[in-house]
Amino acid sequence: MHPHDALTEIAALLERERSSRYKSKAFRTAAEAIDGMSDEQLRDAATLRRRKGIGDSTFAVIQDALEGRVPGYLIDLRERAGVERTSALRGMLRGDLHSHSEWSDGLTSIDLMVDAARALGHEYLALTDHSPRLRVANGLSAERLRAQLEIVAGMSGDGFTLLSGIEVDILAEGGLDQEPVLLRELDVVVASAHSRLRMERGPMTRRLVRAVSSGRVDVLGHVTGRLVEGSRGTRPPSAIDATAVFDACAEHGVAVEINSRPERQDPPDDLIAIALAAGCLFSIDSDAHAPGQLSLLDFGAERAERAGVPPERIVTTWPLAQLREWTGLRR
Repeated sequence: MHPHDALTEIAALLERERSSRYKSKAFRTAAEAIDGMSDEQLRDAATLRRRKGIGDSTFAVIQDALEGRVPGYLIDLRERAGVERTSALRGMLRGDLHSHSEWSDGLTSIDLMVDAARALGHEYLALTDHSPRLRVANGLSAERLRAQLEIVAGMSGDGFTLLSGIEVDILAEGGLDQEPVLLRELDVVVASAHSRLRMERGPMTRRLVRAVSSGRVDVLGHVTGRLVEGSRGTRPPSAIDATAVFDACAEHGVAVEINSRPERQDPPDDLIAIALAAGCLFSIDSDAHAPGQLSLLDFGAERAERAGVPPERIVTTWPLAQLREWTGLRR
């Protein structure tokens, strides 16, 4: 395999297993550093060693690939990833409505996210960087979001569409953290709570119900905010009246997100059952913060399939025209 391909695959697998962002970024930086170099140039070890962005681990990967070997580092990552996950539902997914770029707290540029989505066969991907009050995630002000929209507009073509969007923070009283007029200009609005997740059940329920009843939200993101594993530790789910929240989602045509990140597994299975009974739509999303994490849809599809969610009620199985018609009801 070509050294550039080896470095890129290693980065993607590190991202998929949610490894250190610095580790995955090192391999993407090395891939950028050798982009366009000939094999002859790559075999000049002394010069390559001095090239900015090439360290001991990435140098070893390049040498293995040049010698016709699959790098040992890559073999280990492939083994850790295990057998590729498959489900009938995964094959029906056409896109993903929740992803992030380096404009907020994602790890890479928009174009690398688009390249990865295309490689997975997506018909569409919504770019949903964070809103301004989430400062820890470098949330986008209205001005920065408008600047991003100009870039997004030029990223579609050849059967793929990059949808404009936002993951807008649900404020403590249920308001949305972005200008209402600007929200209506976007293709997709995912609304999520990121703060004060330990509110009492009544106020938290009213908070989510107000947000999904606003007429500006398409998807309710990671409903309970729980964490069940991973480097950030664990966090219990927010206390909510799930029936009230999902009844409001069903009434206003808002999809309940099945978040595919293994550390979230949100909503829990019992809440998926309540949302099903309420007649809700669903959106299986990766919540990807790096290109390799777009493939986390595998996990979300498996959960939805086990829960018995009908494919026709999953908006990310819909063709783009149907998806736009649905989101257009709130524009």
